[in-house]
Amino acid sequence: MTRPRLSEVIARHGLAARHSLGQHFLLDANLTARIAREAGALEGRHVIEVGPGPGGLTRALLDSPAASVTVVEIDRRAVAAMEELRETEGGRLVVVAGDALGLDLAALAPAPRKIVANLPYNIASPLLVSWLRQARQFEGMTLMFQQEVAERICAAPDSPAYGRLSVLTQWLCRTTLMLRLPPAAFVPPPKVFSAVVGLVPLADQPDPGLFAAMERLTAAAFGQRRKMLRGALRPLGGQALLDQAGIAAERRAETLAVAEFERLARLIAP
Repeated sequence: MTRPRLSEVIARHGLAARHSLGQHFLLDANLTARIAREAGALEGRHVIEVGPGPGGLTRALLDSPAASVTVVEIDRRAVAAMEELRETEGGRLVVVAGDALGLDLAALAPAPRKIVANLPYNIASPLLVSWLRQARQFEGMTLMFQQEVAERICAAPDSPAYGRLSVLTQWLCRTTLMLRLPPAAFVPPPKVFSAVVGLVPLADQPDPGLFAAMERLTAAAFGQRRKMLRGALRPLGGQALLDQAGIAAERRAETLAVAEFERLARLIAP
C-alpha cells in the first residue's frame, strides 16, 4: 500500500493541534529527517516515539533502518491517524493508545531500544524523570523540549539554569544539546524556541533506592535554592549530613557538582 500524504491524514482526522495536550506538530520532512539522524545508529534498534501527532517524525523514523517503531499516543484522532499509517508499513509500526506517564515504555519494545520524540510540552519533564528511573533499559534518548528545559538539562554548576533536572539527568546520562528550532518550524508556532537533546545512559546506573534518595535530595536542595544547604537540607540531616559528606554547609545547591550530590544521596539512601 502507498503511504498516505501527511496533509491528507491531518485533514481526514481533523488533527488541529490542541493546547490542552501541549501539541505543536513538526511537519517539515527535512527537520524530522535530521532528528532521526541525530538519534544515531537505528539499524536493528526498536524505536519508541511518544506523542507522534499526525506522524511527521514517525515517517522519518520509518524511513530509517530501525527494526520497528512503536508510537504512544493519548489523542484518539492521532491514534486513528497512526492506525492508518500502520497499514502501509508491513508490521514495522506498532500503535499504543494510552498515557505515556502511566506506561512502562521498556515493556513496549524489545532491546535494544531508543526513545525519539517531540515531547508534549506540558508533561515533558515528568516523562524524562520517569525514563531516567529506568535509564539502563534504553540505549539512547533523543528528545525535543522547550529550549529553556533543554538548557536546564544540559546546564553546568554555577549557571542560572542549573537545577534538579540538570543533576538527575547528568548523573545518569551523557547529555548533548543537538539542535535548536525556531517557533516557525512548528504548527502552530509555540511562543518559545525548542531544542533537541541527546541522552546516552551511562554504564553505571543506580539501584532504585539510591535514585529515590537523589530525587529527595535534589528536591530539597533546589526547592529552596536561595538558602544555604544547611537550611535547605535540614529535613534530611542538615549540618550533620553535610559534615559527613565533607561539604561546606554555607554553600548553595547550584554550586554543587553532580558527584557531590551523589555523595550526599548515598548517605541518605536506604
